[in-house]
Amino acid sequence: MNFARVYSRSLSGVNAPEVSVEVHIAGGLPALSIVGLAATSVKESKDRVRAAIKNAGFDFPPGKIIINLAPADVPKTGGRFDLPIAIGILAAAGFISTDHLERYECMGELALSGKLRPVTGALPTAIGAATSGRPLVVPQANAEEAALIDDAVIYGAASLLDVSRLYNGESGCLRVLSRVTDIAPPVVADMQDVKGHEQVKRALTIAAAGAHNILLSGPPGTGKSMLAQRLPGILPAMTRAEAIETATLASIGRSGFDIQQWAVRPFRSPHHTASGVALVGGGSPPLPGEISHAHNGVLFLDELTEFPAHVLDVLREPMETGSINIARATSHATFNARFQLVAACNPCPCGFAGDDTVVCRCSPDQVARYQARVSGPFLDRIDMIVPVPRIPYADLRKKPQSIDTSESIRQQVEDCREVQVKRQGVTNAQLQTADIEQFCGLSSDNETLMDTISEQLTLSLRAYMRVLRLARTIADVAHSGTIERAHILEAVGYRRDGL
Repeated sequence: MNFARVYSRSLSGVNAPEVSVEVHIAGGLPALSIVGLAATSVKESKDRVRAAIKNAGFDFPPGKIIINLAPADVPKTGGRFDLPIAIGILAAAGFISTDHLERYECMGELALSGKLRPVTGALPTAIGAATSGRPLVVPQANAEEAALIDDAVIYGAASLLDVSRLYNGESGCLRVLSRVTDIAPPVVADMQDVKGHEQVKRALTIAAAGAHNILLSGPPGTGKSMLAQRLPGILPAMTRAEAIETATLASIGRSGFDIQQWAVRPFRSPHHTASGVALVGGGSPPLPGEISHAHNGVLFLDELTEFPAHVLDVLREPMETGSINIARATSHATFNARFQLVAACNPCPCGFAGDDTVVCRCSPDQVARYQARVSGPFLDRIDMIVPVPRIPYADLRKKPQSIDTSESIRQQVEDCREVQVKRQGVTNAQLQTADIEQFCGLSSDNETLMDTISEQLTLSLRAYMRVLRLARTIADVAHSGTIERAHILEAVGYRRDGL
């Protein structure tokens, strides 16, 4: 037989479309060609495959070898097709039985020695293989990651020779089972390490309970970054669906997925020199950016005013929709980006505007220009702007008023999230307009209060809705079934004119 078909999968965003690797060996002068919209990295596989087959102990077949990656309109990139190409050549040449070619799917990059190297995208590939009902053969370094998918049957292989034995019906590879229960949770920074700032801790608790965006503003060295870094520790545990979504986005990224980060809410903190593409993603083919890697977690923007205005403004759409659409001339991808934004900044260039201890050296014009670096539409999407004042040195030595740990705060947050999910199916920050009318109803007196406040503060319609969402969360934290006057006033108090 001079024809063989091996099943594999490509990557298209977070999806893994099926690819048939068709190999035909014909007579004529020795040659090897790859067709089917293959990128340069795929076409280079011919040399890796040739050396790997020889070093695995097989004779490379003579003649003209044509490899077709079908369907032809699906882009193929990376070294993931090395293994299926090699298996196809061996099967077409008669070194491997064709009886099991239809049974398995495989992927992996080959070293010249015939060993298998890991590739990115093992999780979406495993999801696709589970959908098709075929077992998936992957490099051993990808096996634990792929085995996270419950319905997938995963075999880990160390070399091309192991895979060839599996396709021949021998025991060349061992099935890999998930061991997520053995993964120890990482140690996170605890909120009890922060002395003072009781009001800021309450604001962070409210933000975590409703998944609200929050901005911490204050003089340098007052603990803004320290507080922000402790937000992931008070967020609820991830559901399995959330964990798979987050892990899938990490899997297709350049750094890949670390099994030790399974079900850990991500905390991404890009430097203020990051570009817009680094934040939202891009490239050809498109890859996820920082906001997608922060999906179901926290995106921390320290020194917010040092980010270029056009970079911050690219976050406006995903902050509303929870996803990012990346369109390029030859490709298109949609990535989830449901992150909770936490930002920190100083109120002025010298950092001491409004400070009771240090006199600000900036003129009003300098302060206005500095704060104008963050656009009004961007600030309009932030639910809470919280001042972080300087703590007197004497208070640092006092016994803290609260000994709440991150664990105790997280339990309170989980209780609030559970109430929200039972009531409306989503967090308060994700409530749509129709949902707000249903779940954030006000009494006639409180409606009058909101109208008066909105006129005095000239709130936009978006800001008006965000105040209602935040008031709903404050009521949930207080275990109140209705939104009261005090909840509205506290929610409005978190909206400041400027930083």
